[in-house]
Amino acid sequence: MSDTVKLRIRRSATDDFDEFTIPVQKWTTILECILYAKYKIDHSIAVRYSCRQATCGSCGMKINGKPSLACFTKVSEIDGDTITVEPMANFPVIRDLAVKFDRLFKNHRDIIPYMNNDPPDSSRMHLQSPEELDRFIQFANCIKCGLCNSACPTMATDTSFTGPQALAQAYRYVADSRDKDKDKRLRIIDDSHGIWRCHFAGSCSQVCPKGVDPAMGIQLLRGYMLGLND
Repeated sequence: MSDTVKLRIRRSATDDFDEFTIPVQKWTTILECILYAKYKIDHSIAVRYSCRQATCGSCGMKINGKPSLACFTKVSEIDGDTITVEPMANFPVIRDLAVKFDRLFKNHRDIIPYMNNDPPDSSRMHLQSPEELDRFIQFANCIKCGLCNSACPTMATDTSFTGPQALAQAYRYVADSRDKDKDKRLRIIDDSHGIWRCHFAGSCSQVCPKGVDPAMGIQLLRGYMLGLND
């Protein structure tokens, strides 16, 4: 690996790429390259980031064509000495690498992403067996980074599609034995733009940085829709 890389950033003002030569080491992340360009070369570069440890999901973008977290992707993992970064597909661009998450958050809210055990039983804890926990715990790791929606080909053609992120989270709550809103959620996603619009390309699961596997969640959710699961 060389001591420098060529960083190509798509700029929204020109819809073209600006190129920067960035000094790197083997542990340098793509986000660090972008911030070097922003702070030392061109202050006008727009990029969203926060935690820098793949927890907040803020720095999602396309890196050499693949939706990825910039803070989680090292330069040493990229083939060649040229790194091309672009805003995520299927999201409106605010500026440069920053996109609007309005649609993702709305779809997430629509599936009722919280526990309902009303009326609560204050006399006991809502205990679960390890088997009950295993049914959904993987899907609770979603950080709402939007990478799955960016990779989804259906999101590109259907602006009303619920999307893999929200559908996987619908499964997370439907499969939780403590929740009482299962039937309500299933009615919400039982729509031509809901769960039946997914073509199971599987690209959402390939880009998830947390191993949530939205495609599997959607298939398991279809089992509930068809009465195959309790």
